[in-house]
Amino acid sequence: MKRQDLYCKTKKKFRVTTDSAHNFSIAPNLLQRQFNVSRPNQAYVGDITYVRTQEGWLYLAVVIDLFSRKIVGWSMRDNMKVKLVNDALLMALWQRKPPKGLLWHTDRGAQYACQQHRDILQDHGITQSMSRKGNCWDNAVAESFFHTLKTELIHHLNYKTREEAQQSIFEYIETYYNQKRLHSANDYLAPEVFENAREI
Repeated sequence: MKRQDLYCKTKKKFRVTTDSAHNFSIAPNLLQRQFNVSRPNQAYVGDITYVRTQEGWLYLAVVIDLFSRKIVGWSMRDNMKVKLVNDALLMALWQRKPPKGLLWHTDRGAQYACQQHRDILQDHGITQSMSRKGNCWDNAVAESFFHTLKTELIHHLNYKTREEAQQSIFEYIETYYNQKRLHSANDYLAPEVFENAREI
């Protein structure tokens, strides 16, 4: 590898983004790690991660349809307030228009537990599910996407500005991950290709 000037892609130090020290009520874990579903818009998972830039942290919230692992909603901001996750979810709802009864699974973060977020769920007939305390495996699909994003893109770039990072992540999600990146859960088809192959 050294002779070929090749290097392993490695992960960096973990940074906690979940604020579960709050007084909001916690939804039960209804998903129960059932990550394979039979149709689109049946179950979504969401989470937040962070991206370092020379201007400071940029936070990314995503919404993933478990059927195809497609990123159907996302939002980026310079803070982790509730608008970050609400905008990501609203983008998914606007684009996909899921029927009532959608299962929405996240961690126990304050952004997902607060009333402003739950109002959106109630307005759209969405059932809320949350991971058990301190159990990242309960939301493994979202964690896996963030690992892929950071390993393949973020950890190998030094973003000068948040705007630069936003453009880079947007292009990765919309033009590469959703459309071209092969996914083992989809019989090695890209999320969009997988959905189109099943005539959705």
